[in-house]
Amino acid sequence: MSIYAISDLHLSFGSDKPMNIFRGWDNHTEKLKANWNRLVKEEDTVILPGDFSWGLKLNETLPDFKFLESLNGKKIILKGNHDLWWSTVKKLKEFLNQNEIHSVDILFNNTIITEGHAIAGTRGWFYDDKADKKIIAREVGRLEKSLTEAEKTGLPILCFLHYPPVYNGEVCEEIFAVIKNHNIKKVYHGHIHGAGLNNATKEYEGVEFKLISCDCVDFTPVFIF
Repeated sequence: MSIYAISDLHLSFGSDKPMNIFRGWDNHTEKLKANWNRLVKEEDTVILPGDFSWGLKLNETLPDFKFLESLNGKKIILKGNHDLWWSTVKKLKEFLNQNEIHSVDILFNNTIITEGHAIAGTRGWFYDDKADKKIIAREVGRLEKSLTEAEKTGLPILCFLHYPPVYNGEVCEEIFAVIKNHNIKKVYHGHIHGAGLNNATKEYEGVEFKLISCDCVDFTPVFIF
C-alpha cells in the first residue's frame, strides 16, 4: 500500500472551463488517467490538495467526482482557491454518499489516518501585502487543529497545503510559524503552474517544499511513501 499526491486537477466535465487554452494542458485528463492507473493500485491512497473542480456549485462537480471515482485507489481532497463549490463537510459527505462516490474522503479541520500516516493540512493562504488577516487567521486555526490531531496519533505526519507558504522569497509568516512550531520538515503544495515552477521555493529554514501541481509533475501522481 502506497501514498501518492497530485494537486490542481482543474477538472471541468460539468462546467465550461476547458484547460487546453493553457500551454501544455492538451488532453490533460487522458494523460492524468493513464499515468494515475499505471502507478496507483486499488489499495493505495492519493492526496489531492486543492483546485479539484471548476464547478461553481456542488452539483456541477458530479461528473468530476465520477471521473475521480473511476481512478484507482482511495482519494483525500483538500480545498483550493478555485474550489468555489466547497460546502460544509457534512454536506459534502452527504453529496458523495448520495451519488455513490465511495473512494473520496475530505480533509478539512481534521486529520485522516491512512497507510500508517496521519494526513494533515488546509488550503492555506498566499503572501500578499493586502492579505485578508481574517482569512489567514482561519487558515492558521485549521492547520493548527489538523496538525495537533495528527500529533495525537503518534504516527508520522504528512502535511499538505494548497498555497505555498513560502514562494519566490515571500513568506506567509503566520502559516509558516505553525509549520515550524509542529516541527514539520516537508510540505507538499500546489497552486503554482507553468513558468511559476522556476520561482517555487524548495527549502526555507529547514523545511522542504514540494510542488505537486498537475502540469509541474507531468500529470503523474507523485510517490510519497
